[in-house]
Amino acid sequence: MAGEDVYDQLDRQLNSHEVPLAQRFRALFTLKSLGGDRAIEVIGKGFDGESALLGHELAYCLGQLKDPKALPILTKVLEDDKEHPMVRHEAAEAMGAIGSEEALPALRKYLKHENPAIRETCEIAVDKIVFDNSEEGKKAEPNQYPCIDPAPAASHSPLVASAHSAALAPATDLSIPDLERILLDTKLSLFERYRAMFALRNIGDREAVLALAKGFEDESALFRHEIAFVFGQLSSPDSVPSLIDVLRRPHEEDMVRHEAAEALGGIATDECLPILKEFAQREDVPRVVRESCVVALDMYEYERSNEFVPLPTLPTATASA
Repeated sequence: MAGEDVYDQLDRQLNSHEVPLAQRFRALFTLKSLGGDRAIEVIGKGFDGESALLGHELAYCLGQLKDPKALPILTKVLEDDKEHPMVRHEAAEAMGAIGSEEALPALRKYLKHENPAIRETCEIAVDKIVFDNSEEGKKAEPNQYPCIDPAPAASHSPLVASAHSAALAPATDLSIPDLERILLDTKLSLFERYRAMFALRNIGDREAVLALAKGFEDESALFRHEIAFVFGQLSSPDSVPSLIDVLRRPHEEDMVRHEAAEALGGIATDECLPILKEFAQREDVPRVVRESCVVALDMYEYERSNEFVPLPTLPTATASA
Protein backbone atom coordinates (compact mmCIF):
# COMPACT_ATOMS: atom_id res chain seq x y z
CA MET A 1 0.00 0.00 0.00
CA ALA A 2 1.42 3.39 -1.06
CA GLY A 3 2.88 5.51 1.73
CA GLU A 4 3.45 2.57 4.09
CA ASP A 5 6.83 1.81 5.60
CA VAL A 6 7.96 -1.67 6.62
CA TYR A 7 6.49 -1.34 10.12
CA ASP A 8 3.07 -0.39 8.73
CA GLN A 9 3.11 -3.44 6.50
CA LEU A 10 4.19 -5.69 9.35
CA ASP A 11 1.41 -4.18 11.46
CA ARG A 12 -1.14 -5.20 8.83
CA GLN A 13 0.31 -8.70 8.68
CA LEU A 14 0.56 -9.22 12.43
CA ASN A 15 -2.61 -7.57 13.65
CA SER A 16 -5.18 -8.80 11.16
CA HIS A 17 -7.36 -11.75 12.09
CA GLU A 18 -7.74 -12.45 8.37
CA VAL A 19 -4.06 -13.31 7.94
CA PRO A 20 -3.14 -16.99 8.51
CA LEU A 21 -1.52 -17.59 11.88
CA ALA A 22 1.78 -18.85 10.48
CA GLN A 23 2.15 -15.68 8.41
CA ARG A 24 1.36 -13.54 11.48
CA PHE A 25 4.15 -15.34 13.31
CA ARG A 26 6.56 -14.53 10.48
CA ALA A 27 5.62 -10.86 10.77
CA LEU A 28 6.14 -10.99 14.53
CA PHE A 29 9.60 -12.46 14.33
CA THR A 30 10.54 -10.01 11.59
CA LEU A 31 9.56 -7.21 13.99
CA LYS A 32 11.65 -8.87 16.70
CA SER A 33 14.67 -8.84 14.38
CA LEU A 34 14.13 -5.16 13.57
CA GLY A 35 13.58 -4.00 17.16
CA GLY A 36 13.20 -0.39 18.27
CA ASP A 37 10.28 1.73 19.43
CA ARG A 38 8.13 1.06 16.38
CA ALA A 39 8.51 -2.69 16.76
CA ILE A 40 7.45 -2.49 20.41
CA GLU A 41 4.45 -0.38 19.44
CA VAL A 42 3.28 -2.74 16.70
CA ILE A 43 3.81 -5.89 18.77
CA GLY A 44 2.00 -4.32 21.73
CA LYS A 45 -1.11 -3.78 19.61
CA GLY A 46 -1.51 -7.53 19.19
CA PHE A 47 -2.71 -8.30 22.73
CA ASP A 48 -6.42 -8.51 21.93
CA GLY A 49 -7.19 -11.84 23.62
CA GLU A 50 -8.12 -13.48 20.31
CA SER A 51 -5.36 -16.13 20.31
CA ALA A 52 -3.55 -17.25 23.44
CA LEU A 53 -0.80 -18.73 21.30
CA LEU A 54 -0.16 -15.45 19.50
CA GLY A 55 -0.37 -13.50 22.76
CA HIS A 56 2.22 -15.81 24.29
CA GLU A 57 4.60 -15.24 21.38
CA LEU A 58 4.02 -11.47 21.44
CA ALA A 59 5.12 -11.37 25.07
CA TYR A 60 8.11 -13.60 24.37
CA CYS A 61 9.34 -11.33 21.57
CA LEU A 62 8.96 -8.20 23.68
CA GLY A 63 11.13 -9.80 26.35
CA GLN A 64 13.77 -10.81 23.84
CA LEU A 65 14.08 -7.20 22.70
CA LYS A 66 15.39 -6.46 26.21
CA ASP A 67 14.05 -2.92 26.08
CA PRO A 68 12.53 -1.40 29.26
CA LYS A 69 10.15 0.56 27.03
CA ALA A 70 8.18 -2.69 26.66
CA LEU A 71 7.58 -2.98 30.42
CA PRO A 72 4.33 -0.96 30.55
CA ILE A 73 2.80 -3.23 27.89
CA LEU A 74 3.96 -6.40 29.62
CA THR A 75 2.86 -5.19 33.05
CA LYS A 76 -0.62 -4.47 31.71
CA VAL A 77 -0.82 -7.99 30.27
CA LEU A 78 0.37 -9.57 33.53
CA GLU A 79 -2.21 -7.63 35.52
CA ASP A 80 -5.12 -8.43 33.18
CA ASP A 81 -7.28 -11.06 34.90
CA LYS A 82 -9.14 -11.64 31.62
CA GLU A 83 -6.00 -12.58 29.74
CA HIS A 84 -5.12 -16.26 29.25
CA PRO A 85 -2.78 -17.52 32.03
CA MET A 86 -0.32 -18.73 29.40
CA VAL A 87 -0.02 -15.18 28.08
CA ARG A 88 0.27 -13.68 31.57
CA HIS A 89 2.99 -16.17 32.43
CA GLU A 90 4.95 -15.24 29.33
CA ALA A 91 4.55 -11.53 30.10
CA ALA A 92 6.14 -12.12 33.51
CA GLU A 93 8.96 -14.13 31.97
CA ALA A 94 9.53 -11.36 29.44
CA MET A 95 9.77 -8.82 32.25
CA GLY A 96 12.48 -10.98 33.77
CA ALA A 97 14.25 -11.20 30.42
CA ILE A 98 14.43 -7.42 30.19
CA GLY A 99 16.18 -7.50 33.56
CA SER A 100 15.22 -4.06 34.84
CA GLU A 101 14.63 -3.55 38.56
CA GLU A 102 11.74 -1.32 37.53
CA ALA A 103 9.69 -4.51 36.99
CA LEU A 104 10.19 -5.91 40.50
CA PRO A 105 7.19 -4.28 42.25
CA ALA A 106 4.72 -5.60 39.67
CA LEU A 107 6.23 -9.07 39.68
CA ARG A 108 6.30 -9.31 43.47
CA LYS A 109 2.56 -8.65 43.61
CA TYR A 110 2.01 -12.07 42.04
CA LEU A 111 4.37 -14.20 44.12
CA LYS A 112 1.35 -15.69 45.90
CA HIS A 113 -1.02 -15.80 42.95
CA GLU A 114 -3.41 -18.73 42.84
CA ASN A 115 -2.36 -19.76 39.33
CA PRO A 116 0.84 -21.84 39.64
CA ALA A 117 2.27 -20.86 36.25
CA ILE A 118 1.86 -17.14 36.94
CA ARG A 119 3.14 -17.44 40.50
CA GLU A 120 6.16 -19.56 39.60
CA THR A 121 7.09 -17.44 36.61
CA CYS A 122 7.06 -14.30 38.73
CA GLU A 123 9.27 -16.06 41.28
CA ILE A 124 11.83 -16.95 38.63
CA ALA A 125 11.63 -13.50 37.04
CA VAL A 126 12.30 -11.79 40.38
CA ASP A 127 15.27 -14.05 41.03
CA LYS A 128 16.64 -13.41 37.54
CA ILE A 129 16.39 -9.63 37.86
CA VAL A 130 18.06 -9.73 41.27
CA PHE A 131 20.80 -11.94 39.81
CA ASP A 132 21.26 -9.79 36.69
CA ASN A 133 21.80 -6.72 38.82
CA SER A 134 24.20 -8.42 41.25
CA GLU A 135 27.97 -8.36 40.93
CA GLU A 136 27.94 -12.03 39.94
CA GLY A 137 25.27 -11.44 37.35
CA LYS A 138 27.19 -8.61 35.76
CA LYS A 139 30.17 -10.96 35.34
CA ALA A 140 28.15 -13.89 33.97
CA GLU A 141 29.35 -15.50 30.77
CA PRO A 142 27.36 -14.73 27.58
CA ASN A 143 24.63 -17.16 26.64
CA GLN A 144 25.67 -19.87 24.16
CA TYR A 145 22.29 -19.46 22.44
CA PRO A 146 21.05 -16.28 20.70
CA CYS A 147 18.32 -15.64 23.25
CA ILE A 148 17.71 -14.44 26.78
CA ASP A 149 17.05 -17.40 29.07
CA PRO A 150 14.83 -17.22 32.18
CA ALA A 151 17.92 -18.14 34.23
CA PRO A 152 21.66 -18.29 33.53
CA ALA A 153 23.19 -21.71 33.00
CA ALA A 154 24.79 -23.17 36.14
CA SER A 155 27.67 -24.88 34.38
CA HIS A 156 31.02 -23.19 34.98
CA SER A 157 29.50 -20.65 37.36
CA PRO A 158 28.44 -20.75 41.02
CA LEU A 159 24.89 -21.55 42.00
CA VAL A 160 23.72 -18.66 44.10
CA ALA A 161 21.23 -18.28 46.91
CA SER A 162 17.67 -17.58 45.92
CA ALA A 163 15.18 -15.38 47.67
CA HIS A 164 12.93 -18.42 47.91
CA SER A 165 15.19 -21.29 48.94
CA ALA A 166 18.32 -22.21 50.81
CA ALA A 167 21.64 -21.53 49.11
CA LEU A 168 23.52 -24.22 47.29
CA ALA A 169 27.19 -24.63 47.95
CA PRO A 170 29.20 -23.00 45.14
CA ALA A 171 30.18 -25.47 42.46
CA THR A 172 31.99 -25.29 39.13
CA ASP A 173 32.27 -27.70 36.23
CA LEU A 174 29.20 -29.62 37.35
CA SER A 175 28.87 -33.10 35.85
CA ILE A 176 25.70 -34.32 34.14
CA PRO A 177 24.72 -36.42 37.20
CA ASP A 178 25.28 -33.34 39.40
CA LEU A 179 23.11 -31.22 37.13
CA GLU A 180 20.43 -33.91 36.93
CA ARG A 181 20.31 -34.06 40.73
CA ILE A 182 19.80 -30.29 40.92
CA LEU A 183 17.28 -30.34 38.07
CA LEU A 184 15.04 -32.86 39.82
CA ASP A 185 15.42 -31.59 43.40
CA THR A 186 12.04 -30.04 44.21
CA LYS A 187 13.39 -28.68 47.50
CA LEU A 188 15.40 -26.13 45.52
CA SER A 189 13.97 -23.01 43.95
CA LEU A 190 12.85 -23.12 40.33
CA PHE A 191 15.50 -20.54 39.50
CA GLU A 192 18.27 -22.87 40.71
CA ARG A 193 16.72 -25.82 38.93
CA TYR A 194 16.41 -23.79 35.73
CA ARG A 195 20.12 -23.01 35.95
CA ALA A 196 20.81 -26.74 35.91
CA MET A 197 18.36 -27.14 33.03
CA PHE A 198 20.14 -24.62 30.84
CA ALA A 199 23.51 -26.08 31.75
CA LEU A 200 22.31 -29.47 30.52
CA ARG A 201 21.04 -27.82 27.35
CA ASN A 202 24.47 -26.29 26.79
CA ILE A 203 26.06 -29.74 27.09
CA GLY A 204 23.46 -31.09 24.70
CA ASP A 205 24.60 -34.70 24.22
CA ARG A 206 22.39 -37.78 24.49
CA GLU A 207 23.08 -38.21 28.21
CA ALA A 208 22.09 -34.59 28.87
CA VAL A 209 18.92 -34.97 26.78
CA LEU A 210 17.85 -38.09 28.68
CA ALA A 211 18.48 -36.30 31.98
CA LEU A 212 16.33 -33.39 30.85
CA ALA A 213 13.53 -35.71 29.72
CA LYS A 214 13.08 -36.84 33.33
CA GLY A 215 11.84 -33.32 34.02
CA PHE A 216 8.62 -34.13 32.17
CA GLU A 217 7.48 -35.98 35.29
CA ASP A 218 7.81 -32.87 37.47
CA GLU A 219 4.67 -31.62 39.20
CA SER A 220 5.17 -28.07 37.86
CA ALA A 221 3.61 -27.42 34.45
CA LEU A 222 5.85 -24.40 34.10
CA PHE A 223 8.91 -26.61 34.61
CA ARG A 224 7.65 -29.20 32.11
CA HIS A 225 6.95 -26.50 29.55
CA GLU A 226 10.49 -25.16 29.89
CA ILE A 227 11.93 -28.64 29.31
CA ALA A 228 10.00 -28.79 26.03
CA PHE A 229 11.23 -25.32 25.07
CA VAL A 230 14.83 -26.37 25.75
CA PHE A 231 14.36 -29.43 23.56
CA GLY A 232 13.23 -27.13 20.77
CA GLN A 233 16.45 -25.19 21.14
CA LEU A 234 18.56 -28.35 21.16
CA SER A 235 16.85 -29.91 18.12
CA SER A 236 18.10 -33.31 19.19
CA PRO A 237 16.38 -36.37 17.68
CA ASP A 238 16.93 -38.06 21.06
CA SER A 239 14.21 -35.84 22.54
CA VAL A 240 11.54 -36.67 19.95
CA PRO A 241 9.99 -39.73 21.71
CA SER A 242 9.45 -37.83 24.96
CA LEU A 243 8.05 -34.78 23.12
CA ILE A 244 5.57 -36.96 21.21
CA ASP A 245 4.51 -38.55 24.48
CA VAL A 246 3.92 -35.13 26.03
CA LEU A 247 1.91 -33.87 23.06
CA ARG A 248 -0.28 -36.98 23.21
CA ARG A 249 -1.05 -36.62 26.94
CA PRO A 250 -4.78 -35.74 27.01
CA HIS A 251 -4.65 -34.19 30.47
CA GLU A 252 -1.35 -32.33 30.05
CA GLU A 253 -1.45 -28.55 30.47
CA ASP A 254 -1.89 -26.55 27.25
CA MET A 255 1.33 -24.60 27.77
CA VAL A 256 3.35 -27.83 27.92
CA ARG A 257 1.76 -29.41 24.85
CA HIS A 258 2.18 -26.12 22.97
CA GLU A 259 5.93 -26.09 23.60
CA ALA A 260 6.20 -29.78 22.74
CA ALA A 261 4.50 -29.18 19.39
CA GLU A 262 6.74 -26.27 18.47
CA ALA A 263 9.82 -28.22 19.53
CA LEU A 264 8.81 -31.06 17.20
CA GLY A 265 8.36 -28.59 14.37
CA GLY A 266 11.86 -27.27 14.90
CA ILE A 267 13.48 -30.69 15.20
CA ALA A 268 11.68 -31.78 12.01
CA THR A 269 12.65 -35.45 11.81
CA ASP A 270 10.41 -37.77 9.81
CA GLU A 271 8.54 -39.01 12.89
CA CYS A 272 7.56 -35.45 13.85
CA LEU A 273 5.36 -34.85 10.81
CA PRO A 274 2.51 -37.38 11.32
CA ILE A 275 1.70 -36.32 14.87
CA LEU A 276 1.81 -32.62 14.00
CA LYS A 277 -0.54 -33.18 11.08
CA GLU A 278 -2.85 -35.22 13.29
CA PHE A 279 -3.11 -32.69 16.09
CA ALA A 280 -3.37 -29.71 13.72
CA GLN A 281 -6.64 -31.17 12.45
CA ARG A 282 -8.17 -32.62 15.61
CA GLU A 283 -11.13 -30.75 17.05
CA ASP A 284 -10.95 -32.55 20.39
CA VAL A 285 -7.75 -30.81 21.51
CA PRO A 286 -7.55 -27.27 22.92
CA ARG A 287 -7.27 -24.49 20.38
CA VAL A 288 -3.85 -23.35 21.56
CA VAL A 289 -2.47 -26.88 21.08
CA ARG A 290 -4.04 -27.19 17.63
CA GLU A 291 -2.70 -23.77 16.57
CA SER A 292 0.74 -24.67 17.89
CA CYS A 293 0.76 -27.69 15.61
CA VAL A 294 -0.22 -25.51 12.64
CA VAL A 295 2.69 -23.17 13.38
CA ALA A 296 4.96 -26.17 14.00
CA LEU A 297 4.11 -27.55 10.55
CA ASP A 298 5.27 -24.25 9.05
CA MET A 299 8.48 -24.57 11.06
CA TYR A 300 8.85 -28.16 9.85
CA GLU A 301 8.58 -27.08 6.22
CA TYR A 302 11.22 -24.42 6.77
CA GLU A 303 13.64 -26.82 8.45
CA ARG A 304 13.20 -29.37 5.68
CA SER A 305 13.33 -26.95 2.74
CA ASN A 306 15.71 -24.20 3.91
CA GLU A 307 13.72 -21.91 1.64
CA PHE A 308 11.76 -19.98 4.26
CA VAL A 309 11.53 -16.23 3.68
CA PRO A 310 9.85 -14.35 6.58
CA LEU A 311 7.71 -12.00 4.47
CA PRO A 312 8.61 -12.17 0.78
CA THR A 313 6.22 -9.37 -0.24
CA LEU A 314 7.79 -6.82 2.11
CA PRO A 315 10.56 -4.38 1.32
CA THR A 316 13.83 -4.69 3.16
CA ALA A 317 14.15 -3.41 6.71
CA THR A 318 15.85 -0.25 5.42
CA ALA A 319 13.02 0.69 3.07
CA SER A 320 11.21 3.94 3.66
CA ALA A 321 7.84 5.32 2.66
